[in-house]
Amino acid sequence: MTRKILIVDDDQKTRMLLKAYLERNQYDVRLAHDGESFHQEFERFRDELSLVILDVMLPDTDGFVLCQAVRKQCNVPIIMLTASSDDTDRIVGLELGADDYIAKPYNPRELLARIKAIHRRAGLDNTNTGGRYYRFVGFTLDTVERTLQSPSGDSVKLTGLDFQLLKFFLEHPGQILDRSQLAEETRGRDIGPLDRSLDVQVSRLRQRLSDNGKQPSLIKTVRGAGYVLSAEVSLSNV
Repeated sequence: MTRKILIVDDDQKTRMLLKAYLERNQYDVRLAHDGESFHQEFERFRDELSLVILDVMLPDTDGFVLCQAVRKQCNVPIIMLTASSDDTDRIVGLELGADDYIAKPYNPRELLARIKAIHRRAGLDNTNTGGRYYRFVGFTLDTVERTLQSPSGDSVKLTGLDFQLLKFFLEHPGQILDRSQLAEETRGRDIGPLDRSLDVQVSRLRQRLSDNGKQPSLIKTVRGAGYVLSAEVSLSNV
């Protein structure tokens, strides 16, 4: 499933830094520096795009004009970027069909969280298209019904945050996930070094999985790095 993003921003340093950051998070990124180059890239990749990010201020046009042009052709999600603190830009952008708005300067992690939120709403958050059911150490997670079945066949109660966190672990088995990644996925925001809410959430999920001993064997803590799901995971439609 495509995760191709087209970004237009006239600042080269910003473009390249954002491209590198998003590519580290498994997005395919295309760049434009003005209205003309944006139109060229948009026409080339229109049917493949999962998101467009438009800077409001450009040398030959503005993001509002581009937003209108995109909306006349397709319904690809749009995020507007603006340096203005005035609510007018946000309101105009949303009225023209933008899906979200973020003010400069912004934390790339916040932008990533907005991108993920839009992709979740559009059904593009999971790049693994192999099936509906995740199976691991006897458990079965149904990603459509959002239910978890234990090895004994009992239903395991999950909150919405429990489900999001478990699904993210299952999408990345054996991969060390830092606290920021997990917070962005489940809360849509970064957390500070003294915020222990994510750790409490992981502890609660361990309890759901009966993995809450002194040395958890399923969701392991990697000191100074984050957490890792230590299990074989399979994905299927049946």
